This record gives sequence, C-alpha cells and structure tokens, in this order.
Amino acid sequence: MSIPARIKDDLPFLTALRRDLHAHPELGFEEERTAGIVARLLEEADITVHRGLGGTGIVGTLQVGNGTRRIGLRADMDALAMPEMAERPYKSTIPGKMHACGHDGHTAMLIGAARHLAATRNFSGRVHFIFQPAEEGRGGAKRMVEEGLFQLFPCDAVYGLHNMPGLSVDEIAVVEGPQLASSDSWRITFRGTGTHGAKPHLGRDPITAAGTFLSSLQTIVGRVVDPLQPAVVSACSLQAGDPKALNVIPDKAEIGGTARAYSPEVRDQLEKEIGRLAHGTAAMYGIAVDYAFERRIPPVVNDGDATARALAAAATIFGEKARTSFPPSTAGDDFAFFAENAPGCYVWLGNGPAVDGALHHNTAYDFNDAALGYGAAYWVALVEQELEG
Repeated sequence: MSIPARIKDDLPFLTALRRDLHAHPELGFEEERTAGIVARLLEEADITVHRGLGGTGIVGTLQVGNGTRRIGLRADMDALAMPEMAERPYKSTIPGKMHACGHDGHTAMLIGAARHLAATRNFSGRVHFIFQPAEEGRGGAKRMVEEGLFQLFPCDAVYGLHNMPGLSVDEIAVVEGPQLASSDSWRITFRGTGTHGAKPHLGRDPITAAGTFLSSLQTIVGRVVDPLQPAVVSACSLQAGDPKALNVIPDKAEIGGTARAYSPEVRDQLEKEIGRLAHGTAAMYGIAVDYAFERRIPPVVNDGDATARALAAAATIFGEKARTSFPPSTAGDDFAFFAENAPGCYVWLGNGPAVDGALHHNTAYDFNDAALGYGAAYWVALVEQELEG
C-alpha cells in the first residue's frame, strides 16, 4: 500500500487541522469558521476559490495542462446538534454540537489531497474540490445544485467518500449500484372530536385511530413491497393529548416518520401506501386525516463507469484491501443530488474499530486520524488516473 511521501509529511498538519475542526463544530449552513479555514488553505495552495455557493459552501478549482476532462471531489463540513460525551483533548468546545459523523476528517482529507495535487500537478485536466455545507438533513447539496454548482463547475464525473467504522483504516469499499437509501419524511394528523375521557361515545377518538395505524404500518413493508426489494418505514414521532389532562380525549393525534428505499418504484410505493393506510384508518373511525410526504434525498446509486474508475484508483493505494462487496446502508446522504447531475461514485473508507460501540451519530464517536493519509492518497490517485496527462 502506497501513501505518497508528501502526504505522509503533511499528516501532522492534517491531524492538527482535523482536531481543530473537531473542537469547533458548526451546524449546517453555519460553517463560517470552517469555510474560512478551507478557503484560506486552498488559496495558500494557489487553488482558485469560489465562496458562498449554498451559503457556506466552498469550491476550489485546479486546472493543470490542457486536458478537457473535469471531475468533482466532495467533502461535507457540517457537524450534528448533539453533545460530545467522551473526554479527549480536542473535545467539542461548543455545547450541544459535535462532529459525530467524521465530516471533520472528510474536510481534512480533501484539503490534504488538494495541497498535494497543487504542489505536484501530476495530471492534465480540471478538478473541483467541493466542500459542501449542511449534509446532515438540512439540504446543502440540493441548495448548491439549485444555485448553479454544475453550471459554474461542470463535471464529467463526481465522487464522494465517507468513513466507515468497522472497516480497518487500510481498507476501502468501492461497490457498483445502490449504496444509500432515499431519505423521505412523512407526517399524518388524525383529526377527531375531543371529549371527556369518561364519555368517548360523544367524540371521535384520534388516539385509537393512531394506534390502529401504527399497528398496521409494518404491513406495508411486510405484505405490500416486493420482499426482494429493501424498504424501511418507521414512525419516529407521536404526539397526542396532554399528560396533565388524563381525562381528556384530544382533538388530534400527530405521527411522523421516515421512509427509505433504493429504487424509484419502491419510493413511489411507500408514499402511496402510507397515505392509503392513513386514509383507510381515518375512514374506519369516521375522522379526518391530513397526510404529507416530503421527498428529501434520493438514493445514492453508484454509476458503473465511475465505480470502475474509482476502484482502479483505490487498488493503487489499498491493493487487495480495496473491497468490491459491502452491504448498502439504509442511511441517506445528499451526495445523491450531485450524482443526479454527473456520473457518481461514493466509497466507504475504513475508520477502524467502533471503539466502545461508537458508530456514526454516537456521542462518543471520533474520526480516526490514522485514516487521513489513506483518504488523501485515494483522492490523489483518483485525480491522477482520471486526468492522466
């Protein structure tokens, strides 16, 4: 396995950068400090910088030689609204915010690759370093696309990377096809008629309707969706009544949740069937219902040609530890919006063992600094092979 000497020499700097970002987490569309650091480091490397796309997004562009192929490399920058519980020297200094998904590491690795490529210039073509805000559910990728990302910075292919606890730091998974599910939200409000809890016959009970709906919800996946097609429907919020008024049947019950799928057909099916079940339940109890299904993030599906290119680059760094099989995740990533505009490939970089069970979005999670060199080296290999001079 080969990490360029220049990247190895840069690892103390990249480690310090990653830990500084970890100690100063910023939520989606609030990444002012992070974006400022990214822009400054790119400019110091003589990379052209565009600020403000998607609010706090940064795009660095490096053109070398007369090659005409153009590719985009994406790193997300935002943190999560959750406390950091583990004690470490670079623990979050911002209460209620932490880098619990490794976006601090993603940013540092792409900076490392940019610095190396700007110094060596061993390619011919154009690479766009896309530092995206607000990946964690706030719509950063979609906003960048809507504000003209691919009109301003056309790409013949676009690539993403995410750390994966459980894979060793010298492993990478590059797999064609579905990698991450669509991530959609649904909301239902059953509207009945409130009454005294001792006189239910005088009202229309939305809580009983909600209970029937919830007990039937999993029949959508279990009995309607093709069993060979992955799908998830989860109710994640339930609000009705007042715990201080336990003799009152309320007027309404509100339920919200998430739906996940890998194919457009199943995504459509989930939207339709959740609504059908909600309206059927309301009719059964003689009450009204409001139903809304919000399509948030499409699935991430790796393009065949882009995946082959990514795998070839990965093999030069990871050798036989470049895996071509790895189970897809029902989590989501708005990299999907980038991959709708150019052939895309999203890979999983090893983050080492999940120490004390600290997986993504865990209050004890930490990005593994031992992965920095491998991730930066992968990005460099990808650019040098994609844009071979």
